[in-house]
Amino acid sequence: MFKIYAHRRMILCFFTLAFALVFPFAQAAYAHAYSAGYTTLTLSQSQTEMIYMLDELSVIELMNGDSNSDNKLDQEEFSAVKERMEAILKENLTFTMNGEPKAWTQVVSLGLEQQGGATKLVLKAIYPPASPSMTVSFIDNLYTKDAKTNYVNLLTINHGDQKSTEALSGNFRTWNMALTDKDFESEHTNSINGWFSFFKLGMSHILGGYDHLLFLFSLLIARQTLKQYATMITAFTIAHSCTLTLTVLGIIHVPPMIVEPAIALSICYVAIDNIRRPSVSHRWVLTFLFGLIHGMGFADILKEMSIPRSELAIDLISFNLGIETVQILIVGLLVPLLYFMHRYKYARRIVVACSSVALLLGAIWLLERVMTI
Repeated sequence: MFKIYAHRRMILCFFTLAFALVFPFAQAAYAHAYSAGYTTLTLSQSQTEMIYMLDELSVIELMNGDSNSDNKLDQEEFSAVKERMEAILKENLTFTMNGEPKAWTQVVSLGLEQQGGATKLVLKAIYPPASPSMTVSFIDNLYTKDAKTNYVNLLTINHGDQKSTEALSGNFRTWNMALTDKDFESEHTNSINGWFSFFKLGMSHILGGYDHLLFLFSLLIARQTLKQYATMITAFTIAHSCTLTLTVLGIIHVPPMIVEPAIALSICYVAIDNIRRPSVSHRWVLTFLFGLIHGMGFADILKEMSIPRSELAIDLISFNLGIETVQILIVGLLVPLLYFMHRYKYARRIVVACSSVALLLGAIWLLERVMTI
């Protein structure tokens, strides 16, 4: 009797863990997974120019301006919220010189523009010029009071004939540069901060990518040997690293209208495979093929950023290492638990139940993404 009770407790504990892992995916099934801003600062002796872009859906969420609920802003809807949007950006995007905030001296334009098949809010504003020996900063406080929104501002800085990049996200929302007499060159510390910001971005990107996490969970929950797990994760890593790099470099381009539904479809396929087959084999082949698709999804947030060639390699590696760090932690947590779970007679029922939930969520995402094409 005690043994049966212990088994039931183990099953209940695993169901609780699985629910805790899957429940955030259910909450986010209709959520906007990532809000992405893109800022270009151009420093010159005559002025400091800022171009800031934000995706259309983020503008809708901030302003509640979609009066006809079609997930788009027409010109009339945007005109109604334009002044309020400008005030929000002015309050939350701060440029400082030697620690003193500077207001923009001119708003060149603020409107909606088509960028690569998507609509974005584009703000062009002018700040006062910076001078050598100054320390300048850019601070983005947008969404800091909204813990539910995953937001990143991909910052490109043009100074003299040079470029540098940084990803502002999470609690790290400030960029600093000490200007010199040499065409606004930055100190060496900026390159260190730059690669680390992309490492953190990779970590937060996969943690906020509920579809990628659910795909990984669906792959892992099926009964497999340690060798199969290692082969499968290696195949996924190689595949998504290849397409991530090729997409950011512009060598391949598959539009999001294909990639996003394909990612949702990959979850459905793996979930059905789990339900249909008690024991899976050669899953690394399937994982490699779907990993190619997921790599294109990982690249979405970076490919619109004008990363300098001199920094591209280190930024890409840092971003990918951030993704892999989270992936290894998840695998390290789940595989031992799954090993013990599969020793019990009700393990198959747990696999089918969790895979059914994954199938449902994947189907919801698939339908949602197909409908928005």
